[in-house]
Amino acid sequence: MIRGTSSEPIEWGRDGPWYRIRMEGFQVSFLLSDGEDADEVCNVDVFVTLQDGSDWTATVFTVAEVERLMTLWAGTDEALGGRYFRVPDGLIVRDPGIGNMTGVIAGLIENGEFSEIFQAVAND
Repeated sequence: MIRGTSSEPIEWGRDGPWYRIRMEGFQVSFLLSDGEDADEVCNVDVFVTLQDGSDWTATVFTVAEVERLMTLWAGTDEALGGRYFRVPDGLIVRDPGIGNMTGVIAGLIENGEFSEIFQAVAND
């Protein structure tokens, strides 16, 4: 892991298939495919641990990725031929890359909307 300054992530780097970023108040882990570029990722499962120890999950897509998938599904039985897009724990962002996605997640935590989008993971 690489250490950042106070205005940057505290730590970040690969941990097996995960790319983890530790920020003040939370850690976010992105499940990247083998060889996937962290700066270009546009469809990724995300796991967040908040400072209180609670765990949350979502799948983050870019607008372009949603359009690509809907076009791919056109003429198939998937999503009524690509006429809609639905993911129960989905978050759509404008720009690709885990840096951008981390910034959106930080903003959602700060403005109180995080728990409306991410799903809590039951910790037994």
